[in-house]
Amino acid sequence: MTKIAIVTSSIRPNRLSIQAAEWIKAEADKRGDADYEIVDIKEFNLPVWDGAPGAEAPNEQGKAFSAKMAEFDGFVFVVSEYNHGISGALKNALDYLQPELHNKAAGFASYGSAMGVRAVENLRVVLSEAQVAHVRNAAQFSLFTDIENFSTFKPSDMGAASLAPMLDQLIVWTKAMEAVRAGQFALEGANA
Repeated sequence: MTKIAIVTSSIRPNRLSIQAAEWIKAEADKRGDADYEIVDIKEFNLPVWDGAPGAEAPNEQGKAFSAKMAEFDGFVFVVSEYNHGISGALKNALDYLQPELHNKAAGFASYGSAMGVRAVENLRVVLSEAQVAHVRNAAQFSLFTDIENFSTFKPSDMGAASLAPMLDQLIVWTKAMEAVRAGQFALEGANA
């Protein structure tokens, strides 16, 4: 079965990304269209990346994270918006990866004062460089309507309704990228 990682983005105390990831997993599991698993970047305790670009992870934490992410066919990134962009922890985690992401698909579930849209745009740029096909639809949550007392993830009907269209696209794109990775669309004489 297709494997989709639900990747958290924050390692801060009292973070919302793990709450959002748990809600997303519960909702996604009802679909039966993939095997969904939470990958919590906080659990890997990744030091700041200090290796050469494209090099193998220079530490055991990075090797474990790389191996875990390589298991998946697609990703849902739970994107918390910090200062109009992605968190430093998520960017650092992504710096540990390259081939683990190539020719895979990603979707986004974001939250923030502007529903995390600026952070998603920032993440799209990073993932494009890593050869990730990211879907247009995104699940978006507001700090004001989907986060109770700014501390408990509790999506409104509108926020909750934004999840299914993103997952619908993600599953189709993930299956398409599985075919790409299998070489079904390789051009003759071209280097993939």
